[in-house]
Amino acid sequence: MTAHALTGQLVRDLWRLAEADPAALASVRFTETERSLPSSFQVGPVAAATVAAQALAAAQTWQARGGRPQAIEVSMRRALAMFRSERYLTVDGQPPKDESSPIFGYHQTADDRWVQLHTHFPHHHQGVLHVLGCADSRAAVAAAMAQCKAAELEARFAAAGLCAAFVRTPDEWQAHPQATAIAALPLFEIERIGDAPPEPHASIGRAQPALRPLQGVRVLDLSRVIAAPVAARTLAQHGADVLAIGAAHLPNFESLVIDTGRGKRSARVDLRDASGQARLRELVGVADVFLQAYRPGALAARGFGAQAMAGLRPGLVQVSLSAYGHTGPWAQRRGFDSLVQSASGIAFDEGRRGDGDGADLALPGKLPCQALDHATGYLAAFGAMVALQRRAVEGGSWQVRVSLAQTGHWLCSLGRDVNGLAAPELTAEEVAPWRHATANAFGRISAIAPVEQMALTPAFFELPPARPGTHAAEWPT
Repeated sequence: MTAHALTGQLVRDLWRLAEADPAALASVRFTETERSLPSSFQVGPVAAATVAAQALAAAQTWQARGGRPQAIEVSMRRALAMFRSERYLTVDGQPPKDESSPIFGYHQTADDRWVQLHTHFPHHHQGVLHVLGCADSRAAVAAAMAQCKAAELEARFAAAGLCAAFVRTPDEWQAHPQATAIAALPLFEIERIGDAPPEPHASIGRAQPALRPLQGVRVLDLSRVIAAPVAARTLAQHGADVLAIGAAHLPNFESLVIDTGRGKRSARVDLRDASGQARLRELVGVADVFLQAYRPGALAARGFGAQAMAGLRPGLVQVSLSAYGHTGPWAQRRGFDSLVQSASGIAFDEGRRGDGDGADLALPGKLPCQALDHATGYLAAFGAMVALQRRAVEGGSWQVRVSLAQTGHWLCSLGRDVNGLAAPELTAEEVAPWRHATANAFGRISAIAPVEQMALTPAFFELPPARPGTHAAEWPT
């Protein structure tokens, strides 16, 4: 199957899984599908398909509000640029400062395997040093990890609440209980979890003009790093009022705050104290979408579980994003895109350069973009819009669940591109027309603009990114 045909098939599959009207698929057109990025995995079709699915959902919402059908065009190359949007961000003409940890990455172990550390947050960096009992240098960490076996190290780091993964082969992952749990789940879930009256979309009439598909939809974004913030950013690019909620004690990366903060307001609410919890309940009470990427059960422990939220705000659409899914022995394990790649065999396969049994693996590889993060983010936004449409017609409170591991399982199921490693890289000249520049509190930023070309409701960011805590924790009147 060609990449073009596969992309079309994936959109049809997503649309069918969402139980949406198949007639709408005729409005989507794909371009530049002959060139992906260097990878043995089908990252190009996944990028184009997930972008197209959410754009199509936005167009359907527009039609439900009285708008006319519209054509949608998605360039696969441009979708791939957005799938690594954090790489193309510039501030005042320069790349953002490097916020990486010097001990991040792959380390060889005593049994000649590899363990990946994810230590960009300071407390994760210090936690690794504490577990290993070594000095703060890459050489010291490498020496300490070389004394232990990979599986043992992974277990020790997980027990300490740290972020690491043993680089497994695909077969080793398939034999793991968490892989079994993931395989039993669909790619995403959209589930009715409570009763509520229908909330029809406001029409595009003169009395209530709705100039954009999601105008008037209130979204609370309780997330950091890439996947879930991408989901909220995607809703913002279709006109949703997105309020990002953080706290001063929670670390973040400024570059990602800028890139994924486009289109959002930003406020701070500390959920560790009663006043912060009360404020969040007030915000939820009049919200439409509540998006979060805490580990399963973490918010429930503070009184914000799915059923409690549905009781607080009947009709709420809750979107939950996790690393390893909401079921299985690793459901509460911390994780990031690259760690899921390592644990699930993707890093192993991307690092291989031959047909042997693994002995030719000099170093684990990685996908050419944060494909699990971005695809999961677009799927979360897609699920949110589908749930809002269902709420408009049949009422109810809804829960959407996605995870990096479920997306990884889907990517692996699509087979390999045997010539994929020869695909051309994106060049600066190619990316330049897709950039959008704006001045804001961080300086003059240039970043990849929304991918989908929508004939009647073009996607764009109404607001520039804001520094954390810039806005009040309230909805505008």
